[in-house]
Amino acid sequence: MYDGINERKNVFIGFENDEIKYVDIKRPTEDEGELIIEGDDIVVTPAFIDSHSHIGLQRSAEYSGQYEENEQMDPFTPLANALHSIYMDDPMFEESIEHGVLYSGAFPGSGNIIGGKIVLIRNFAKDIDDAFIGDIGIKAALGFHPRSTTTWKGKRPSTRMGLVSLLRENLIKAKKTQNLLNEGSKKRDDIDPETEVLMDILNQKYKVMMHVHREDDVRILIQLVKEFDLKVVANHCLDVHRVEIFEALKANSTPIIYGPMDSFSNKDELRHNSWRNAELLLRSGAKFSLMSDHPIVLQRNMFYTVRHLLRFGLSKPAAISKITSVAADIIGAQKIGQVKPGYKASFIVWNGDPFSFSSFPILVIGEGQTVYKD
Repeated sequence: MYDGINERKNVFIGFENDEIKYVDIKRPTEDEGELIIEGDDIVVTPAFIDSHSHIGLQRSAEYSGQYEENEQMDPFTPLANALHSIYMDDPMFEESIEHGVLYSGAFPGSGNIIGGKIVLIRNFAKDIDDAFIGDIGIKAALGFHPRSTTTWKGKRPSTRMGLVSLLRENLIKAKKTQNLLNEGSKKRDDIDPETEVLMDILNQKYKVMMHVHREDDVRILIQLVKEFDLKVVANHCLDVHRVEIFEALKANSTPIIYGPMDSFSNKDELRHNSWRNAELLLRSGAKFSLMSDHPIVLQRNMFYTVRHLLRFGLSKPAAISKITSVAADIIGAQKIGQVKPGYKASFIVWNGDPFSFSSFPILVIGEGQTVYKD
C-alpha cells in the first residue's frame, strides 16, 4: 500500500460508512470496520486529487463555444463561482472515476485578471450540491491569457504592465476601503460585494490561485505577494527553466500546483516548457503538487505524469503524494489524500503495482461506496 506518504506491506483496511477505522497488519475486528477485499498481489493507493482542472466546465462532446470556464463580461469577476458552470453529466467524470481520480479542484479559466471562486468537488457525485466539498480560493491570472482577451467586454489590458496596473489598482482600492472600515468612516453595508471579496483576499480569507507560466511573471507574483501580503499558490510554472526561480518561490513560502506536464506548448509563454524542468523543481525543494489542467491533459491520465518525477529520483511513495496528501494540503482539503484512520474511505485497489504499465484499478471506493468495479 502507498498510503499517501509512505509505503507499507501486508496490511488490512477496515472502514465504516465513509470513514477509515483501521489500517494495520492484523485482520480488523467487527468494531474496526468492514474488510473489503483480500489478495496477494493487490496494491492500494488513496483516491487521486486533481489540484487544478476545468472538468465539467470544458465538457466532452461539446464544441468550444459551449465551454463555460471564462466569463467574458469583465476582467474582474470575483463573485463568479466555478460550481455554477459545472455539469455533472460530463462523460469525463466517469472516466476519471474509473482511473481513481475522485476529487477535483474546479477552476475558472485564465482569461480574466480575477476569474472567480475555485471549488473542490467530488467527481462521483450526481449533482453539484452533492459534489461540492468546499472553497479552495480565488482564481487570478498573470501573463498571456488575460492580456489576449482585448475583444471581450470591460476594461481589458493589452500589455503585462497594464494587467498588473489594473490588478494593483483594484487591490489598492480594497485596501483603502478596509482602512476606512477599520476607522469607522465606512460601514460594511456601504461596500460593494466585489470589493468585499478583494478585501477578503487581502485579509487572507482566500488563497489566490495565480495562473503564471513565465519566469518574469513569477517575479511579478512575488512582488505582489510582498506588497499586499497575499496568500498565494503559483499554478502552472511550466516555463520556469532556472532552479533559482523555483527557489525564490520556496523562499517566499509560495507552494506550486505544477503542470500540466505532457501538454503541448501552444503559446509563446511556454517557449521553455519541457518535462525536464521538473528536475529543477525537485532540486529546489519547493512544495508542489501536480495538476491535469483537464482537458489539456485528460484527468484520467494525470497519474502517468508522475513517471517524470521517478526518473529524476523521487521515490514511489513521494511521487504518489503529489496527487494525494500533498495535493490535499496545498488546496486545504481535509480528511482526504491518505489511507489513514479518521480519513475518508476513498481509495483505489489495483491489480498490481500502479507504476507498472499493465496495472489498472479493479475497485474504486469513494467515501465508503463502491464507485467503480472492474
